[in-house]
Amino acid sequence: MILAKTRKLLAGVAATGVIIACGFAYAQQGPRGKSSYMPVDIAEPFSAIFARLSAQKPEVTREHMALVNERYDLSNRPAAGITMDRTKPVQEGVRVKLPAGVTWEALANMSPEQIRDQNVFPKGFYPLPHPKHAEGGFVFPRFLIDEIKRQEARDLTRFDVDYDIPDHFLPEFPPPMFLNQRLDLGDVSQGKLVTIENYYELFNGIIPPKQIEGLRLLVTPFAQQQFNQTEDRRTEQPSRGATCLDCHSNGHTNKATHLAPDARPQEARHRIVTPSLRGVQIQRLFGSQRALKSVEAFTEFEQAGAYFDGDHVIAAKKGMNPLDRLTQVGLMAEFQDELAFPPAPKLNVLGKLDPSKATAAELRGQEIFFGKGQCGA
Repeated sequence: MILAKTRKLLAGVAATGVIIACGFAYAQQGPRGKSSYMPVDIAEPFSAIFARLSAQKPEVTREHMALVNERYDLSNRPAAGITMDRTKPVQEGVRVKLPAGVTWEALANMSPEQIRDQNVFPKGFYPLPHPKHAEGGFVFPRFLIDEIKRQEARDLTRFDVDYDIPDHFLPEFPPPMFLNQRLDLGDVSQGKLVTIENYYELFNGIIPPKQIEGLRLLVTPFAQQQFNQTEDRRTEQPSRGATCLDCHSNGHTNKATHLAPDARPQEARHRIVTPSLRGVQIQRLFGSQRALKSVEAFTEFEQAGAYFDGDHVIAAKKGMNPLDRLTQVGLMAEFQDELAFPPAPKLNVLGKLDPSKATAAELRGQEIFFGKGQCGA
């Protein structure tokens, strides 16, 4: 695909098969785009855009899924006895496919130069392109689309592209929600997806008014690059837009995908997936490639940057929602700061496994995580 062909980047796939959007560029100069700006005036009528892109969708899907299946084993292999917060099984096994005739042991004994010269670096560690990299934009898993449509009659289906990762690799849906100041309540979502339709009844009486207002803003639809009311949209009907919690379901993640807005040309942009917001009160840096120093800055950036691919000219046309720092951003951040990690009974107060409770496999995983893998760094 575009990104993989034009830049030599590294990306990771976790041992459980969860695709991670991270990459590091070699010292290689990529192409320069003709312009940083997107076309503002769309001369083609929506009916023609809809017909053309809908017709292209099967081939776009076929080409992309051929690449995905070439790189990864996407079969459903749940780990015995290991589930997420509720009952959804966690997938097991290394899912990156190796070149023919190569083993992991052989790779471990080769130098980086040998791997490069013999061209045996596993393709699954190159960046995974967006399902439609030339277009980009929000793409949501089907289970989220169906639930939003049921609750709000708001359709997040794109007519030009579908989500690409099988459901068994994605977080459970809807995920439970825990609050730092009310851990005694357990899952405050009561097994429901929190939306504009139910947020008040679920949270009135357990959080203060400022946080209720912040939550309201987090579940309110605002115009976005592909979800808006202009002819340059990717929904069949004019759209009210997307919400913060469409991507961060119940303050966690559903692995909705997008492209990072902060690079040009289009093929140089990295695919990203929405991160969990659990535990943001202890973070001091937000964004793997952007020095966002607070959850307030993160919130503002999403509206001003990510929603419209970093193009404020397009945002003015499609309806950017300007957020006031005191009366909106601060309140949204206050609620996000309440999102707690789920209970972890095997961890001690320092975040490490209690040897008396952990299995040998879990302790080995922790050793790799903080040791050879340097994941903790």
